Amino acid sequence: MHYILLALREPLHGYAMMQKIEEMSEGSVRIAAGTMYGAIENLLKYHWISPVETQDTRRKVYQTTAEGLEVLTAEQERLQRILSLYEGADGHDQV
Repeated sequence: MHYILLALREPLHGYAMMQKIEEMSEGSVRIAAGTMYGAIENLLKYHWISPVETQDTRRKVYQTTAEGLEVLTAEQERLQRILSLYEGADGHDQV
C-alpha cells in the first residue's frame, strides 16, 4: 500500500499506477491487478486516497488525500529513524 500511496501523489488510473510503481521500485515491485484493486479498496475505506473526476469514463483515477500524505510523512519519519540506526547515529557500531 505504501507504493500505491507514493504513486498516487499524482492522479493515476490502475494501469498507470502499476507502471509507476514498477518504475519507482526499479522493477523490484510488480503489483498484480487483483492485489492492487484490493489495496485500493482498503485505501479508499481509510480515506487515504480518493477518486478524481476524469473525462475518461472507462478508467477510475485516484489520488492520495491529505490524510494519506500524513500517513506517508509518518512512514518516512519512521524509516529515517531506522536508517539512522544503520548509519551509526545511535552511537553504536554500524552493521
